[in-house]
Amino acid sequence: MPLNKLSFDCPSSNTLRVKLSGDWKIFAGLPSESEVISQLNSHKDITQLTFDLSEIGEWDSGLASFLFHLIRECRKRNVIINHQGLPAGAEKLISLALKVHEKEIPRREEQLSFLEKVADKVLHLVSSTLILVSFLGEIAIAFWRLVKGKAYFRRDELMTILRRCGADAFALVSLISLLVGMILAFIGAIQLRLFGAQIFIANIVGIAMVRVMGAVMTGVLMSGRTGASFAAELGLMQTNDEIDALQTLGISPVEFLVMPRVLALVIMMPLLTIYADFMGILGGLFVSTTMLGLNPVEYWQHTQSAVKLSNLWVGLIHSFVFGIIVAVAGCLRGIKCARSAEAVGEATTSAVVSGITGIVIATAIITFICQVLGV
Repeated sequence: MPLNKLSFDCPSSNTLRVKLSGDWKIFAGLPSESEVISQLNSHKDITQLTFDLSEIGEWDSGLASFLFHLIRECRKRNVIINHQGLPAGAEKLISLALKVHEKEIPRREEQLSFLEKVADKVLHLVSSTLILVSFLGEIAIAFWRLVKGKAYFRRDELMTILRRCGADAFALVSLISLLVGMILAFIGAIQLRLFGAQIFIANIVGIAMVRVMGAVMTGVLMSGRTGASFAAELGLMQTNDEIDALQTLGISPVEFLVMPRVLALVIMMPLLTIYADFMGILGGLFVSTTMLGLNPVEYWQHTQSAVKLSNLWVGLIHSFVFGIIVAVAGCLRGIKCARSAEAVGEATTSAVVSGITGIVIATAIITFICQVLGV
């Protein structure tokens, strides 16, 4: 096996030629790129680097690794690399490695001025807003086609999504809503005991669960469970070029993929909210009767008298809006996902964060409107 060898010459005053000979294999004890770097340090006027591999024998990833580290170091020094003479296979490997490396090292924020950072944030906000408005418009068009009976989607898939959004979420909604009702009862008891008015725990738990908390807790759960699922599914389809395939066939991805998911969540969220309200009231009833000594019949009667029909409608409006927010957030992040495994994970996380943030903002807006209208 011929020994690997590294030598240098200068065909011109500003060019360093690196000559490689012998077998360059990973277990053959390859020279370090530091030898080339020392040559660059000793010749400050070098602005170009070329290679001569005419005498090289067999090679493997050891050669590609050596060249990759050398080229990356030369780029830091603004030394021009002449790739002529490199083996085609090694050049492809180096090109792919450099692309991945550039992707992993984003532009450093400290290199930007304050105004540039602000401008980037504003442009990103404007771009995101335009994307959201455009996406909502496409969903509106898809639903208009559904009303006209021209929408194209799979009915069996809609039923599957309805089951996933509804029946499959019952156990989690039951547990969380029951615990929230118990927590509200405990919190109310701390103050009401001071006045001997423990029976009004029924009012607190009933109104809180039916008006806001049932819908909010269900929305948060569905954002973390179903919204993330939508983002992951559509993100993976984007990565596998399945969405592009639908567009090539003339099928609208929003109509075929997004509309059934939005429709399923809008249908199931009010039903889950009503169920969550009942479980929360049941949790308050359990705490009040077993730990505070209240009469179950009296508790139930106070709940009926305290919870008005207007409270139920406000809770259902919350749930309807939350269903739209969670579905749109999950589908938007998924369908706009980049084509990589990392991007799918980021889309899933972003869908959950966007969904929960939207729920909080929508709750504040609806509460304010209800206060203004006196509902």
